[in-house]
Amino acid sequence: MFKGIKSVIFDLGGVIYAVDYHKTINGFKALGIDHFEEVYAKAGQSDLFNDFEEGKISRAIFVERIKNLSRKNMTSSQIVNAWNGMLLGFMPDAIACLKRLSSSYRLFLLSNTNEIHIQEIENRVGTVFFSDFCSLFENVYLSHELGLRKPHPEVFKYILNQQGLKANETFFIDDSIQHVEGAIKAGLYAHHLKDDQRIDQLFP
Repeated sequence: MFKGIKSVIFDLGGVIYAVDYHKTINGFKALGIDHFEEVYAKAGQSDLFNDFEEGKISRAIFVERIKNLSRKNMTSSQIVNAWNGMLLGFMPDAIACLKRLSSSYRLFLLSNTNEIHIQEIENRVGTVFFSDFCSLFENVYLSHELGLRKPHPEVFKYILNQQGLKANETFFIDDSIQHVEGAIKAGLYAHHLKDDQRIDQLFP
């Protein structure tokens, strides 16, 4: 499966960091946004979330636009707490696997994320742990900093060009099928990580 592979690009949420989108959906439903899953889900989302993940809008604008989706009054703290509800924690097996792989492959991280989630993840584990985690990769690519997001092939081509990687020597792992398809369009090998799979099972 990995013959000729020299580099591996990992997704974060659902691959290395456990997430539960339903917790956020239910959190916003409790705040009066009954149709939240229509605008945000693992399989796709509205332009509001795309723009936030690409850094096109600020945290403050994101929160205000969420307020406009509700028929009830919501505080900014309630919105942020519901938005962060999906964040569960780092997967110990995945961290151990990354440490093992770092001696055999060039490792990179590519995540569709946003400033609220990244700040919350770092706050929960602490600056030292988060810094040590990031140091497992040659580079960490976050969509809201790049201005690019998966599944667009351009984000994969950007990483290949910046790092001097060959597409046919690069393997990408993500838990969202549309992102895997985007990587394949860019010429990478890619694997859709199912809910019952862990990355250490891919690298025995």
